Amino acid sequence: MKILMVQPNYHSGGAEIAGNWTPSWVAYIGGALKKAGYTQIRFVDAMAEDLPDETIEEIIRKNKPDVVMTTNITPSIFKAQDIMKIAKKVNPKIKTIMGGIHSTFMYPQVLTEAPETDYVIRGEGEEVAVNIINAINAGNDLKERENITGIAYLNDEGEVHATPAHPVIEDLDDLTPDWSLYDWDQYIYTPLNCRLAVPNFARGCPFTCTFCSQWQFWRRYRARSPKHFVDEIEILVKKYNVGFFILADEEPTINKQKFVSLCQELIDRKLDVTWGINTRVTDIMRDEDLLPFYRKAGLVHVSLGTEAASQMNLNRFRKETTIEENKYAIKLLQKNGIVAEAQFVMGLEHETPQTIEETYQLCKDWDPDMANWTIYTPWPFSDLFKELGDRVEVRDYSRYNFVSPIIKPDNMEREDVLKGVLKSYGRFYARKTFFSYPWIKDSYVRKYMLGCLKAFAQTTLTKRFYDIDRVKTKNRKIEIDLGFDKSRILTQEEVKNLKEKRPEMVADMSFGLKEAGYQREHDEHDWDEFDESTIKDRSSSTVRNC
Repeated sequence: MKILMVQPNYHSGGAEIAGNWTPSWVAYIGGALKKAGYTQIRFVDAMAEDLPDETIEEIIRKNKPDVVMTTNITPSIFKAQDIMKIAKKVNPKIKTIMGGIHSTFMYPQVLTEAPETDYVIRGEGEEVAVNIINAINAGNDLKERENITGIAYLNDEGEVHATPAHPVIEDLDDLTPDWSLYDWDQYIYTPLNCRLAVPNFARGCPFTCTFCSQWQFWRRYRARSPKHFVDEIEILVKKYNVGFFILADEEPTINKQKFVSLCQELIDRKLDVTWGINTRVTDIMRDEDLLPFYRKAGLVHVSLGTEAASQMNLNRFRKETTIEENKYAIKLLQKNGIVAEAQFVMGLEHETPQTIEETYQLCKDWDPDMANWTIYTPWPFSDLFKELGDRVEVRDYSRYNFVSPIIKPDNMEREDVLKGVLKSYGRFYARKTFFSYPWIKDSYVRKYMLGCLKAFAQTTLTKRFYDIDRVKTKNRKIEIDLGFDKSRILTQEEVKNLKEKRPEMVADMSFGLKEAGYQREHDEHDWDEFDESTIKDRSSSTVRNC
């Protein structure tokens, strides 16, 4: 059986400004399929190669796959649906499978708008993908699909049907990623000019931030054994020449014992690799005395979920942190030679020019090494989306990308939110360019930050950064075309009566509910126990360059 995996060609000028990232689903799903005996697998990264639909169609015609698989996040959903349509256009007998977070909760929309999709995988996909492919290979998938957990499809009557959720993978050490599926020359981390990988150490999150939905998708927090994970890193470094990796995890430091063991394992093996993570402010404070140890293990970049410049928003987001803690965590990282990146969420309904300026001034006071202003994106399957209610009339999901204002604030226009954010970026990085980065004493951090500056400069000149090609100057006035598909902008009446008028646009939030046997509370695991003897050497040392 021939299986073709395709990454949708979607761009927004967000994280990709640092280079092309390996789509993690390919290694883990592909590895599970190969372990099950399916060896004829090819991956096409239409995003990294910027392939138009015509080229994707030609690739499908040439390869003649039996199955075409794709994935999605909310902004890429329409591109993912197009891949399903293209596959069926080439050959209606091709089985089409879509996984990803948006389709997990919004499968009624996907199957209604793209009935060419044979199956939607809901949630964690490795085991479900193998079960579907086994049924397709046996020729009895139509007969057996009702018994395959974790999928959605159109039944014989053309009605949307979802089977019960598939159990989570209890032991993540059972994962068998296949990193040979990538064309590695495509995945270069611009700041360091080396190959980049995005492996998975842990899945899930015990916190329930209102704007996020990863904790709902993964359902339970689980982490791999540090030895097993570093085995994978060693393969990436020695076999595929990866010089930098970013953990795909939501909260890799939450289990202190396992994270410390991971670091010690990296130190023991003397791998020539550095890495970055996204984590919580409170974990950095908790591990203040261990930060030199983390740096020695190669951790050089921490993106902090600071999120808001007001305590009111922090509370609303259920971040469980304070403004003072955010600033303190940034200073701790910088003190220990670790790049500190602060994140801010902008564009909620109470945003004003004054609050945008206040956020910038607070960022200036914190003085992180990097700052990232993201515009609030109301995932249609998040708690905050429900709270916002009929304010979310824009349902053009292709613009749900952190760089487009979806919510119209009460006292300003969407375009002015974007102008304010771009102004904040310009002022922040101008100061860093002339007064900070060139004078950093730590040679590695200086090299790293100048590399980041190069990435910003390159993507600004090509107008890829923050999709700034939509910003034009006409008669000395800045004009912005947000590019919304007008057919996907609902009236207030349509939004209020969505369940009755457009039920396919309502998220199915039943996936992984507590009453189905899944736990999301903080007491799910006991992380208080920590074995100090895990750390063999607390002394600091120079981090190896990539």
